[in-house]
Amino acid sequence: MRHLPTRTTRHRVVGALAAALLCTAGLGTPALATAAPPRAAGPAPAADDSLAPTPPMGFNNWNTTHCRAEFNEAMVKGIADIFVEKGLKDAGYQYVNLDDCWALPQRDSNGKLVPDPVRFPKGIKAVADYVHSKGLKFGIYTSAGTKTCNSAGFPGGLGHEYSDAQQFADWGVDYLKYDNCNNWGVDAKLRYTTMRDALKAASRTTGRPIVYSICEWGENKPWEWAADVGQLWRTTGDISDDWGSMVSIMKQNLPLAPYARPGAWNDPDMLEVGNGGMTDTEYRTHFSMWSIMAAPLLIGSDLRKAPASAFEILGNREVIAVDQDRLGKQGEVISSEGGRWVVAKEMADGSRAVALFNESGSPQRIATTAGAVGLPEAPAYRLRDLWKHTDANTAGTISATVPAHGTVLVRVSTDPEWAQLPPAVEVSTDENPMAEAGQRGRLSSTVTDLGRTPALDVSVALTGPGGWRIRATSRTTAAALTSGKKLTTGWEVAVPPGTAPGSYGLTLTAKYRSSNGKRLTEAVPGSVHVVVAPPGGVSYLSDLRTLSTENGWGPVEKDTSNGESTAGDGSPITIGGRVFAKGLGVHAASAVEYYAGGRCATVTAQVGVDDEKVFNGTVAFEIWADGKKAASTGVLTNAMAAQPLSADVSGAEVVRLVVTDGGDGINSDHADWADLRIGC
Repeated sequence: MRHLPTRTTRHRVVGALAAALLCTAGLGTPALATAAPPRAAGPAPAADDSLAPTPPMGFNNWNTTHCRAEFNEAMVKGIADIFVEKGLKDAGYQYVNLDDCWALPQRDSNGKLVPDPVRFPKGIKAVADYVHSKGLKFGIYTSAGTKTCNSAGFPGGLGHEYSDAQQFADWGVDYLKYDNCNNWGVDAKLRYTTMRDALKAASRTTGRPIVYSICEWGENKPWEWAADVGQLWRTTGDISDDWGSMVSIMKQNLPLAPYARPGAWNDPDMLEVGNGGMTDTEYRTHFSMWSIMAAPLLIGSDLRKAPASAFEILGNREVIAVDQDRLGKQGEVISSEGGRWVVAKEMADGSRAVALFNESGSPQRIATTAGAVGLPEAPAYRLRDLWKHTDANTAGTISATVPAHGTVLVRVSTDPEWAQLPPAVEVSTDENPMAEAGQRGRLSSTVTDLGRTPALDVSVALTGPGGWRIRATSRTTAAALTSGKKLTTGWEVAVPPGTAPGSYGLTLTAKYRSSNGKRLTEAVPGSVHVVVAPPGGVSYLSDLRTLSTENGWGPVEKDTSNGESTAGDGSPITIGGRVFAKGLGVHAASAVEYYAGGRCATVTAQVGVDDEKVFNGTVAFEIWADGKKAASTGVLTNAMAAQPLSADVSGAEVVRLVVTDGGDGINSDHADWADLRIGC
């Protein structure tokens, strides 16, 4: 079973048992359960590409309300009002969509769906009419099964496709999300194609076309067949409002770029921006990456409660323009080594949108070139930063120091007026030093002219927390930097005695002047990790402070299994029936770092897939010492007992514990570092 927040009831029965159950339920055989009306022989109608020439933009309530009482008519109308009042409608957002729980649990005596009279006292058509009165469009939800995905079991569309489609069209529905629960093993293509045909039939009688969103979680590879069925198809399980979930889904969707085109979109699920589980930096990454992937942009937060920063992110029209580009290309991965992602998207005007995405927990320099992203050779290029809304010229290098979990999104183009722009200047640090309280950390910074024109009167400064002493150990100014030239400065950072362990921010700021006299400033973040030396002897690593943690699902848990997405929801660590009192519970892909300070010699553990996942689960464990792999396992499964793993980490400053997905994707990969010890 895939990880899905809240909506996890998925009954699937296949083969002869499925047929028997359908007959028992009065639905006939699977082939008859679709209840399609007679129609003339001929080719099946294809999907209408004109319905979604660009990825749909709008709102869906599920991520913020689930099935709670706050999901009601007032909320839906309030969202429509905010779309207009806050400028989201003008920015391109159109659809206000209902998700599960809008209906009563039973159909009426005529087999019709009945809106919940408490949530929607005036009915669905009245809500749709209100949304339409705002110049917006209205969407609804059901499932390609006998019941929807909520555990309460609201009626699904299997066997009622034509009746439901006609009812939706009569209500004024413009968009249908068709889920995948309780499908009794009926062939996915049959179920989804039948609803396609039903929607087309309803459109013919009402004149109302309905955008069709196929939501079968990527289980039947819809990207290979659904372009002739709907306008968008889910490629993954449900997203949740945390970094690990968002990145995991992004990684599953990125390789599917060849299948996206106008009217046919890969859908990596809704936006979490504004729900509060990630930082604004992470939400900007979320929005940037969904846009460069040409993903549908469906807001999943209650905009009546969202902070101003959410509107700033969701309303960035330059980023939206990347998503909505009429060429309809999905961005493709250029490189991804070390969590330094470069993703480029061809645009209709010949430019390229380029995302420099930093998956890691520390600032990193990420670089590519105009040629690498597909632009023709030129003397120089226009470089437009879509979050800063600034322009510069570059000789061809596209690079930046990107904050942890951050994304720099730029648009690069050939431009005969490039010489009128200031030079792009890259400001970077080559290290994120570690230092114990009362000691000194050292790093160096570099200011590089990436442009074709010179940067003049260049100066650089490094600042940190109040009371810290920061001293330059080499020059901090340059009269001029011509194309490709650098100003490199060494720095010494003194950590005050008594400073608590943790990461402390630094800011590196460069000032310069362009040849036309314009003064500019570029600033990038850095950090110093204040660390504590590990104690002598043998210690459990779960008792020591981590430098950083990355986890594929939920947080890294100390002395319990991974559990689900909430901190502290794990169980005792158990591998093959053996229970361990100490260790770490993680989920692939995972990386946990510890400071060893050159004082330690060995790391030992018993490793394996936790028993809390009785199906699936394939992982591999690795121990790294200062960037070199010191030990690893083969692929381990949930059927295997705990395996011993040990590594020589003598002299290492940093020990990194890595769990990969075993090469088959992330699915129930709950991994345990049981009895995890370090000897120092």
